[in-house]
Amino acid sequence: MTEFIHKSVLLNECLEGLSIKPDGIYVDGTLGGGGHSSEILKRLTTGRLIGIDRDTDALRAASEKLSRVCPDKVKNVTLIHGNFHDAKMLLNEIGVSKVDGVLLDLGVSSYQLDARERGFSYHDDAPLDMRMDVYQPFNARNIVNEWDEKDIARILRDYGEENWAVQIARVIVDRRKLSPIETTSQLVSIIDAAIPKKFRAKDNSHPARRTFQALRIAVNDELEPLTPAINDFVKMLNVEGRICIIAFHSLEDRLVKNAYQTLQNPCTCPKHFPVCVCGKKPMIKIITRKPIVSGEEELKENPRARSATLRIAERI
Repeated sequence: MTEFIHKSVLLNECLEGLSIKPDGIYVDGTLGGGGHSSEILKRLTTGRLIGIDRDTDALRAASEKLSRVCPDKVKNVTLIHGNFHDAKMLLNEIGVSKVDGVLLDLGVSSYQLDARERGFSYHDDAPLDMRMDVYQPFNARNIVNEWDEKDIARILRDYGEENWAVQIARVIVDRRKLSPIETTSQLVSIIDAAIPKKFRAKDNSHPARRTFQALRIAVNDELEPLTPAINDFVKMLNVEGRICIIAFHSLEDRLVKNAYQTLQNPCTCPKHFPVCVCGKKPMIKIITRKPIVSGEEELKENPRARSATLRIAERI
């Protein structure tokens, strides 16, 4: 099995953004290998760290890392197998209703991309899987072999922003009539056949990138619950508590940006009203007017950070 290695993106920026209090309660909703969490834990004294991840490999790796880095503080750590979309319920189950900071590092981890058997990468020949939670029954094979052509095209367009969504969906349906589509290399060859070479992206990006992104988002239901989850986290924040969210593509970042803006300016009164009568009050102030991105030094060490954007807000 691939060793769980994941470089923590925008690490210093997240730590500064969280404005960590030594006695505070902090939630890492996308624990991964524990890179961000281990640094948060170092800064706590009597505080508590709660880590959530749907990937059991991540939980094992993070548990080992936290025990190794901060052996005297692991008593202050609670790790939960689950989805941060359900954080309100998960935290209620352990008796936590208020926290001082939340960190979300969205999308797929380096480990998941590099673990060939997980089927996330279009560079390897592997079972077509893409589940972040391997105990989840639904995977990418279900989509490409069972969904109808219109629904496949829809997710490729909506989640992958793929201009050739209709053509790719058509070729998928034609090929699966001959035999089931079981592997990532089969899907890559289908995409290769569907997109004429003269129309390929000019930035040398892989022609399968958008399709694989769309399938991964659909398999793991990454977008639809994101805004409600942000709202839940903000309601759980203590005054002056911070929420830091790292996104890796425009769809995620747009949702985060819009959620923050709505929470900062929730008034629904018509603009011509002289005073607000809806009664909705701002819950946060946005700290980052523009998203924070990785600097040149980080990009040299971790090219995958080039698409990362960090947005920070504070509870008021």
